[in-house]
Order: sequence, then structure tokens, then C-alpha cells
Amino acid sequence: MTSLKYFCESAPEYHVAAAGSLLGVAVNRAEFSFPVGKVDIQTMYPMDLEEFMLAMEESELVLQIKQSFNTNRPLPAVYHDAAMQLYRQYLIVGGMPECVMQFTQTQDYLLVRHTQDMILTGYLNDMSKYNHSNEIKKTRLVYDNITVQLSKKNTRFQYKLVKKGGRAAEFENTIEWLCLSGITSRIYRAEQIRKLLENDRDIDAFKIYVSDSGLLCAKKELSATDILYMVDEINDFKGGMTENYVNNQLIVNGYSPYYWESERGAEIDFIIQRENQIIPIEVKAADNTKAKSLKRYMELYKPAYAIKCSAKNFGWEENKKIVPLYAVFCI
Repeated sequence: MTSLKYFCESAPEYHVAAAGSLLGVAVNRAEFSFPVGKVDIQTMYPMDLEEFMLAMEESELVLQIKQSFNTNRPLPAVYHDAAMQLYRQYLIVGGMPECVMQFTQTQDYLLVRHTQDMILTGYLNDMSKYNHSNEIKKTRLVYDNITVQLSKKNTRFQYKLVKKGGRAAEFENTIEWLCLSGITSRIYRAEQIRKLLENDRDIDAFKIYVSDSGLLCAKKELSATDILYMVDEINDFKGGMTENYVNNQLIVNGYSPYYWESERGAEIDFIIQRENQIIPIEVKAADNTKAKSLKRYMELYKPAYAIKCSAKNFGWEENKKIVPLYAVFCI
């Protein structure tokens, strides 16, 4: 990486592209000279649902979804059902390019799961390779525990669920490593709802999500059938899994989400700044969209409008934009 500086200075006629995993970790280790101002860094994320649909040769459906998002008019039922099916397939396959390629070619969930298991094994190896020896065990412990915490009704990260008596001082470096690596992402609670949300984040209250929905399902060892039919046995996990999916779609598309929580327990899953407005996003795994927390938030802060993501078709209700889960990429 250091050599890129000299390519820029001494051989500018060459166009050099370098690719690597865990770049966030590498850049934050002071073991080499980083060529500041000499390189452009581009972060590559897993494919979002739009890209998955395009890979599945559903470009016409993507256009229909975008049109309905802009007009708030429901999709024809046949399109809505097809899009919901693709959404569930995406939850299983995720956005790792090799997994998407295998699925488009074979439609074989078992083959995709094998690839996902290999990726997860690679993550564990990277934890050993790029982490300090005394942090490896804690890093694996936190990573393994994320899926457990997403199964809780309150998905806020709790140290005591990682280890009995666990404290921030013990695990904060571990969480920072996982976020820098791109394996996970963290969103903070916004203490105040106003522009420059970063200034009002509560550094002690946050949620952690896995960067790819397919890897999340693989880590949870959920079968394709469980997800395709949303069986009752996974009810405890549906909410966290859906939140994880929405968070990833928002991040891939350039947002830095936060969440909101009132003193009386009302909670909004995501707060984003969109088109110079602070917009609350409520997420539901099914089509039951009753949301007392969102009503309370709107009474307090009077946003320009709110977004409700669920299995319901497009629409507009009481200053709330209804967005089906498959259309989150449009936000």
C-alpha cells in the first residue's frame, strides 16, 4: 500500500488498482506509511436487493418498483408477490457476488450455503491473522453473539449477553475491529432529533448488525424453507433479521442510520437524513403495521413524513409513506 505513493509521484502514467479485504483494519494500524492524498478509496459492499434482482434478470420488475415508489401507487398483485418472493430469496442468498452468481446459475440453496460457510470460515481465519492474539477469542465471542442479540425483542447491544458480567472496557476494541473490518456495522441511538445527528449520538447505546443477510442466515443455520415460508418457529428472529436487512440496504445506498428511543420505551428502528429532512423509518417483518412508537415520534418531532417498511404494498397513510420491504433500496 505504501508503494502507491511512489507510483503516483514517479510513474503517474500508470493506473494502479489495488483490492483487499479488511482495509479498514489495515489503515488503522500504524505499521506502515499510508499514501494520504495519493489514492482514492472505494468501499465495496455486498450487492443490495436491486442488484440481486438485476442479476436474476428482473430489470422490468425493478422499473415497476421504482415507479410505484415515486408515485406511492400499489404494484399489481402479481408483481408484488413476485417481488416478495425475490426479497425472501435475497434474505437466504445475500449479496456476496459469488453466492449470487451460484444462485442465478443453479437455484441451489445448498450450494450457496456451502459458499457462505466458507466465507464465515474465512472471517474466523482473518480474525486470527489480523487481530492481536489476546483479542481473538473476544472477537469471535462477540461475533457469535450478534445473532443471539438480534433474536431478542430489544435488539440494542448488551455486553452482559456476550459474557456474564461483561463490560464495555472488555469488548469495545473487539467491536471496533469488527466494524472496521466491514464484517459488521454499528448504529447509535440519537439523543436529540435534529440535523447533524452525529453530534447527538449516545456512544453507550448502539445496535450491531451483520453486513450480509445471507451470512446472517447461514450463521443462524436457518434453512431456505424457514425463510421462504417464514415459519412460526423463527418468529423470535424475524424482527432482528428484517432490521438487519433494512440497515444493510440503507448503508449500501449511502446513509448513516441512527435509532431513537424514548424514556418510556417507544422506539424507532432507523432515523436517516434524506433530501435535507430527518425521516423516521419503522420496520415490520409482516404486514401488521400498527406502530404506536411511530405515532408518538410524529407527535413529538413532526417530521415532514415517515416511512413504514413492511410486507404491505405501496401506499400513503396519514403522512406515512408505505414502502414494501423489497423496495427499501429505493429510499
